[in-house]
Amino acid sequence: MNSALNRLLQPRIEALRVLVIDDDHYMRKVVRTMLNAIGVRIVYEASDGATGLDAVRQNDPDLVIVDWEMPGIDGAQFVRTVRSPGEFPMPDVPIIMLSGHGDRWRVVEAARIGAHEYLLKPVSTKSLYDRIVAIIGQPRPTVTMEGYYGPVPRCLVVLEDRPEDVPGL
Repeated sequence: MNSALNRLLQPRIEALRVLVIDDDHYMRKVVRTMLNAIGVRIVYEASDGATGLDAVRQNDPDLVIVDWEMPGIDGAQFVRTVRSPGEFPMPDVPIIMLSGHGDRWRVVEAARIGAHEYLLKPVSTKSLYDRIVAIIGQPRPTVTMEGYYGPVPRCLVVLEDRPEDVPGL
């Protein structure tokens, strides 16, 4: 994106209400600091997936950043629960998945279950900013198709089985 567009989006970024869900207090603090650095003023936090679901219901955030690996309800289950229209009150909230794992199957799975973006830890302020700009600057409508509910994919994604799901691999 060009800097003129970024300047136009800055007031929208500053007005965002962002929920950060991570079981690691330090990581929540790091993400909060990055969000504050790019201008986000309102940041809510949750330390696990169940608390995160409650926080979405209570705070109606404009964006959720969730860690993949957490005890109990992990990030993937969190996304599946949120992306349940008729069962969850805010199924369209944009979600950025954070993970310490760069496995291709996780990236594909995050897209398959309805995450808008996937960021690998350690995340940089610039990459977080770029993902937020993509979400608010080029919003993708929500669609329902063949068991999928989430943002329209940016491009065709071939959904492959994970290696452990494929016999003989």
